[in-house]
Formats: sequence, structure tokens, C-alpha cells
Amino acid sequence: MGNPQVCVSVSGRFHGFNLAQQLLKRGMLNQLITSYPRFETAKYGIPKVVVSSLLSNEVLARGWNRLPWTFRNIWNPQFFLSERFDRLAAKNIKPGANIFVGWSSFSLRGIRAAKKLGMISILERGSTHIVYQRDILREEYEKYGIQAGLPHPMIVEKELKEYNEADYISIPSTFVKSTFIKKGFAPGRLIMAPYGVDISEFSAVKKQDNKFRIIHCGAISLQKGVHYLLKALYELKLPNAELWLVGGISKEIAPFIKKYDFPGLCLKGVFKQSKLKELYSQGSVFCLASLQEGQAMVILQAMACGLPVICTVNTGGGDIIREGIDGFVIPIRDSEALKEKIIFMYENQEKRKEMGKMALKRVRADFTWDAYGDRIINEYTRIAGIKVINA
Repeated sequence: MGNPQVCVSVSGRFHGFNLAQQLLKRGMLNQLITSYPRFETAKYGIPKVVVSSLLSNEVLARGWNRLPWTFRNIWNPQFFLSERFDRLAAKNIKPGANIFVGWSSFSLRGIRAAKKLGMISILERGSTHIVYQRDILREEYEKYGIQAGLPHPMIVEKELKEYNEADYISIPSTFVKSTFIKKGFAPGRLIMAPYGVDISEFSAVKKQDNKFRIIHCGAISLQKGVHYLLKALYELKLPNAELWLVGGISKEIAPFIKKYDFPGLCLKGVFKQSKLKELYSQGSVFCLASLQEGQAMVILQAMACGLPVICTVNTGGGDIIREGIDGFVIPIRDSEALKEKIIFMYENQEKRKEMGKMALKRVRADFTWDAYGDRIINEYTRIAGIKVINA
């Protein structure tokens, strides 16, 4: 029996292009459906002949994001864009693949269309179970009396249908797996394959000074737990120390930035991915205090640049970080735990450097995109074989 052929449907890019690239290397990519243009997929070496580009959806999404806040607060287009991509993608699925892989909230109709063509359906869910995600965020917003965006109610309803109708759900971490099992999912329907990092793009450059510097990369928001990190650094008042917040600032975090402002706080803004290694390399430690993530790829990026990591268990970092070897994993919402681990890194320079070296070895050995490709494709092959035997 030959390798299974796979149709990948991804709105935008996410890690779908990396998946498609890995499938292509092994002669398993039958079709890539994306809202990105073909010239973007060509950067990943994916030939145009296998690409179905639904560019109009990307144009609509980016156009909406450029509108002023006054317009964007009137209507939430999340469900509209999800449905539009899903309808178009379902119509563009070609016969010939054994497996259909679609991204969550964008794939209900795609799953149904693929099943009619005799394909095994896999839903790719990069985050926690959507009800867990919604509830933990709602809890945090209510804790601080903040009105902020939650997953669209119709998106939640749609994802629950996708979870029910997909043959399998692909997830990136043990933490995510636990949120699905708690909702009653059979472990046999869950495929777990941690993501990877491009070590040719993320590598260390020379640090320019001896300042102790904590790097956070990603949205500056409550979901990312930045308010707990700010509180920890504000209370520590470490000499010759900085916190670099790299990413876009959400409105709900502004009061916390004002409340916990200190001389070493640097708001760096948004950078292209190609520039991130320069920022990571000026750090001493990477810290991510998120309330929920599937598997935060910024952790792997920082480790590939030689940084040890402090992260919460809800980042998926527990599958990557070896406690005390290349970082620490702590509970969510715990500024005291953050302070304890930050002080350790601050006071133990040689140990911190050794942990950074171990972090780099860790990702190079086990968390490249090729390693991810081996993991996920082994799962696809196993599933295809099981399906054939049971037919």
C-alpha cells in the first residue's frame, strides 16, 4: 500500500504551509486550498498545480482589519469569513486524496464534502477545545470588568459540529488533549503532533550588552497573561533589567501597562518574523504567561535562538520544556511563581546560559519542521491503514 494522498484546507497560512511542505517532500500532497495567493505558496516550494487559491477571502479579511475601530466595533465578521471560506473550499475539493485536513471553524462543509468523496477527515485544532478557550477568557475578562472579544457564538456552535463530524482531531500538545478529554472526547480520536520551528530562520546573533532582559513575543493581551508578567517585574524592581514586549498591544492591556510601568519596560511593537531572531538574541530569558495556547510556537523560536524559557502549563510548553534543564513551567495567573523563576535566572547567570544551550539542542533534535513532518505523517499513514483494514 502506497503513501496516502492528502488535501489540506487552510484559511490564511498558520502552520498549514509547513504541513503542505512536509507532505510534498514525501510525495503525499494532493491539494492545498488556501486564501493566500499562489506566489506566497511558491515561497514554500509548493507548485501552483496543486494550489487552489481563494484569494477573495483574504482580501476581505485584510480589508476589514484596516477599517477604523468605530466600524469594526459595529459588526464581528468572524463567522461570515469562516463560512465564506468553508463554502468555497468545499466546492474546490478535488477527488483523488485519501485524507482531508481542514482548520477548525473553517471546515464543516469541507469535512462533509470530503466524506462524500470517501476521504478520512481530520480537523486541525491549534488551540484548546473552543468551549475551554471561551470560558477561561470570559473568566479573565469578568475578573477585571473588561468588555473584550470572545469567540463568536456561531463559531463556537460550528466548531462543536466540526468536532462531532470529523473522524479525527489533530492537536499540538498534551495540555490541549486534556481539554478535549475533559469534554468527553475519546483519546483514540485525538492525534497529537507538536509543531516545529525553522532553524534556518531562527538562530542566535550576538547579544550587544550585558543587561538582563526578558523577552515576551506575541499579542500584548490578557489572553497572553502579560498583566501577570508586568506585575511580577514591577514588584521585583531588578537593577539593570528590562522587559521587552514584542507584538501588537490590545486595548484591554493598556490600564495594566500604565499601572505597572517601570523604567525597564520597553514596548517594541510589531516586527516581521524575519526580524524576530534579532530581538530574541538580545534577551536573557523568554517568558510567556499565557492563559491558553495550543502550543506557542514563539517558545520554539526563542529556544532556537538560545534562550531558556519560563512559561505556563497552558502554553503547551510542558511537552517541550524539561524542568530546570532548558526552562521552567509554572501555573497560570501566578505572579509569585513568575518572580521566583525570574529571580533564579537573574541570580544564576552561568546556569541560565547553560539552560539556553540546552534549549537550542532540544529544538534542533526534536522540534524542527522535519521532526513535525515525521510525527504527523506517521499518524496519517497509521490512520489510512486502519481505515483500509476496517473497510
